[in-house]
Amino acid sequence: MKTGTNEKIYWVRLIHADWNLYMAATQEGLCYIGSPDKPFEELTEWSALHYPGSELIQDEEKMKPYARELKEYLSGQRQDFTLPHDCKGTAFQQDVWKALCEIPYGHTMSYSDIANRINRPAAVRAVGTAIGANPVLISVPCHRVIGKNGSLTGYRGGLDMKMKLLQLESEQAVSERMLRNV
Repeated sequence: MKTGTNEKIYWVRLIHADWNLYMAATQEGLCYIGSPDKPFEELTEWSALHYPGSELIQDEEKMKPYARELKEYLSGQRQDFTLPHDCKGTAFQQDVWKALCEIPYGHTMSYSDIANRINRPAAVRAVGTAIGANPVLISVPCHRVIGKNGSLTGYRGGLDMKMKLLQLESEQAVSERMLRNV
């Protein structure tokens, strides 16, 4: 959804372990997490489409809290994101993205589960389209949505990224269960 404002969008390139991606935020909150190893143009094209006329400003200081939370997550030290999002979308997309944030860490749901959760059981394809439009990979955990048969399905960041994130969460969840049983 286009806003038509001349908003400032602050960005940083996050390099952590074997992760290399761009992330951006407005004054309101995190608005973008890019695909791994993609060029800066992915961010510029996205911002031109969703925030036409906005100014992209590299600002490591402003982005530090967002980068810290993402690094903690990627290191297995964080399960939930606490900083605000500024995700522009339709009311339907917002409902889908909110439902994604309710999927517990280390768990998955199907597209039809999400459609049922938002009380639109016949809107499975539309749910898939809304998930594909999620601008904030990882933080709005669309990687936790899989096919009804348990298969990995499309992901803006690529199936390798999706598998890596699911594996990270699965390993952390198993480790935590083992620690609780000791």
